Amino acid sequence: MNLSKGYLLALVVAMAYLSWQLVTPFLQYVLGAVLIAFVLYPLQWRLERRTSPTVAAFALVLLAIVAFIVPFVLVIGLFAGDAVEMLQNADAESLQLSAIEDLIEAETGVTVDIASSVTGSAQQIGTVVLERSTEWFGALTHALIGLGLALFLVYYLLKDGDDLMAWIHDMTPLPSDVQHDLYGELEEVMWAVLAGHVLIAIIQGVIAGLGLFATGVPNAAFWTFVMVILALIPLIGAFLVWGPAVGYLLLTGEPVLAVALAVYSTVIVGVSDDYLRPIVVDRYAELNPAVIILGVLGGVYAFGVMGLFFGPVILGALLTTISVVDENYDRLAGESGTTET
Repeated sequence: MNLSKGYLLALVVAMAYLSWQLVTPFLQYVLGAVLIAFVLYPLQWRLERRTSPTVAAFALVLLAIVAFIVPFVLVIGLFAGDAVEMLQNADAESLQLSAIEDLIEAETGVTVDIASSVTGSAQQIGTVVLERSTEWFGALTHALIGLGLALFLVYYLLKDGDDLMAWIHDMTPLPSDVQHDLYGELEEVMWAVLAGHVLIAIIQGVIAGLGLFATGVPNAAFWTFVMVILALIPLIGAFLVWGPAVGYLLLTGEPVLAVALAVYSTVIVGVSDDYLRPIVVDRYAELNPAVIILGVLGGVYAFGVMGLFFGPVILGALLTTISVVDENYDRLAGESGTTET
């Protein structure tokens, strides 16, 4: 390697590092934009047959706002409302604080006033909240900027997606047929995760939530939202909510409703996980449940909320890349650069 090539490579590494530093503060929003653009791109491709790429991309951004962002905000609002209601209903009488105080005094001889202690703690928390309001305002500002950035990225990813893929194709030192196989299998993995993992989790969580509503479990909307998130973990996700809900109904003297919820959740919710998930996943790419579980849990630690989606995709992409390498490694040993076939 001569000095000029070394300098250029060092310059590329330096610029890549600086660019990464620019992206990192908004990584969640960038990943979200990539996810939404991927889902909407088939529609962009169809709309471009009838109108210009600019008009098609702008229309799909509006669709994204209506179909993704507005429902998300509404669900979060409903979730927050139920959470506040749960806190408001958790008064001293419902928690039987007096009985707990009497038990502590009888066992230890120490008189305690839990309600006053909690009130004092609440006042301290309120002071902390007031002191940190500036930080929260900054976080809100960051979120609004990130949301705006995500919408711009969705627009340009849709509008210039073909040019971006062409550039990636030209810059990748692999033959065209190998790139075609690699990108095709990566696309199948992405759709397998979205359709067979995320979509099924939403369906499963909503179905289980209907059972909570029907049996009168308190704050059913809140727990439905929790089940949608937990259902991203195959096999055991939704059970972590509806299982305790069955126990709650038994403890509150509703054995018939408890049995009905248990049967409904085991049969109906179980069918969605045992039958619907494999059907949808096998249509695109077969991903082992262990890959999904590891991807979900590891993805959350690595990428935050968006890791729920991209964690399994990354592991699936690794397996796909290894498969493509295994199929083409021998014939690529003597080739360099992209070639047309």
